[in-house]
Amino acid sequence: MQLTHHENRFERKTFPITLVCDHIYFQQNIGSLFRISEAFGVENIIFYGKDIPLTPRKINKTSRSTHLHVPHSVIEEFSELQSFLLDNSFEIIALEITSNSKPLKEVIFPENKKIALVIGSEISGISAELLKLSSQIVHIKMFGNNSSMNVVQATSIALYELTSLAK
Repeated sequence: MQLTHHENRFERKTFPITLVCDHIYFQQNIGSLFRISEAFGVENIIFYGKDIPLTPRKINKTSRSTHLHVPHSVIEEFSELQSFLLDNSFEIIALEITSNSKPLKEVIFPENKKIALVIGSEISGISAELLKLSSQIVHIKMFGNNSSMNVVQATSIALYELTSLAK
């Protein structure tokens, strides 16, 4: 018998993970990122960029009201984001395919340190300045001709891996 949302027995847990969304503007993706972040117990979401469209009426369709439960903020300037991440001693992990990225399965989840998972824009990926700031750059191994996937799908896979490694 299928269980309802209220009948499931999943453990409620929050992980020391902050999702950093680098210039993500598509409202359907923003709503879905709230939903997947809530499902995986993400502690916080930071939307980096100017004029991020956090219009509740529009993102609610895909967030299913999870935007009301996941703490989030907008940081417009790189210097402010850099200070926040460095001052709080985050392990910065970028999810991007680069010449020196390693497979997601090889990510090192440091003990007693918060994670900042950086995901990139739907158009151009993660900015060079955020890649330089990252201590690890990981990619999802794919086996078809396509070399990218939707940011929400990729984030879902990464959060699944990271939360399974967390203690």
